[in-house]
Amino acid sequence: MKLRTLAIALSCIIAGLPALALDLTSLRAAAAYSAAHRGVSMLVMQNGRRVFEDYPNGHSADEPHKIYSGTKAFWNLCALAATEDGLLSLDERVGDSVPEWNADARKSRITVRQLLDFSCGLDPGFPLHRDDPGDRNRIALQLPLVASPGQAFIYGPSALQVFHEVLKRKLSARGQTPTGYLEGRVLRPLGLGAQRYMADSAGNPLLASGWKLTAREWAKMGQVALNGGAPVLSRVPLSIGLRGSPVNRAFAFGWWNNRAAPGGREFDIEDMLEPKWFRQDWRSTVISRGAPADLMASIGSGYQRLFVIPSMSLVVVRQGLGGKFSDSEYLRLLLGK
Repeated sequence: MKLRTLAIALSCIIAGLPALALDLTSLRAAAAYSAAHRGVSMLVMQNGRRVFEDYPNGHSADEPHKIYSGTKAFWNLCALAATEDGLLSLDERVGDSVPEWNADARKSRITVRQLLDFSCGLDPGFPLHRDDPGDRNRIALQLPLVASPGQAFIYGPSALQVFHEVLKRKLSARGQTPTGYLEGRVLRPLGLGAQRYMADSAGNPLLASGWKLTAREWAKMGQVALNGGAPVLSRVPLSIGLRGSPVNRAFAFGWWNNRAAPGGREFDIEDMLEPKWFRQDWRSTVISRGAPADLMASIGSGYQRLFVIPSMSLVVVRQGLGGKFSDSEYLRLLLGK
């Protein structure tokens, strides 16, 4: 243990961390908490350098784990890249690319942005998560609206599958596919390759979940968030996708934010997602009242977490096997609060 502690301390010195920014005792306390709740990895990066790693319970740094809804942030980054490339506008109507939606007065009003912040009103379509439900895009396009566009936050895979169809139709004129575009435009600049897409019988990947990444690989998305979108984005800042929506100011484009801190309502976000959408309450949501207001998080089921705190140049990955876990307690320990 003494050798491990010395190695961590030396890595902190090499990284040139501010003395009060992160405390080794706090990092170890957060790691112990994570491990005690079925954690399998913890990685802390500051100023672009690894300063702490822990792979308890027999796990290792090169072992990938499912990130579940952490997948969403990658496809949303792809959407922003498509915006930068002039392929689409966030405020264009979905019906411009999917004219069959124009026959429905309410669906005809839905914008691409509303697909990406889950305010489009579409039935969540949870069966789309199945390994092969059929043609996911076709099923998603035919789902009914259960709320008027812009009037409710509805978390589920359907909206992203409709976005995939929009991107698919736009790219077809170029002889490209969304997966090919994602790999060339987003993954390659990050040093990542093809992923676990869970394609259906029509070849459509599942955009809401499915990927498996190591902590070091997932941290690359955190660095993109710290860098405002670079190296993937150069003209369209990542921040335009992180504003939240009028119906849930704490979520947009695959990321949760902590803007209501130090006030707000602190609760288990995964627990709140369990009831039907109309029983959920997202008013004044915060991830942690004790964490900085600029904290953002990519959240996957089973307490998979990618935390980013720009004011501290900090990226933290936590992966686990589903043990009950508190974001607030973990961050309190990590930050020495």
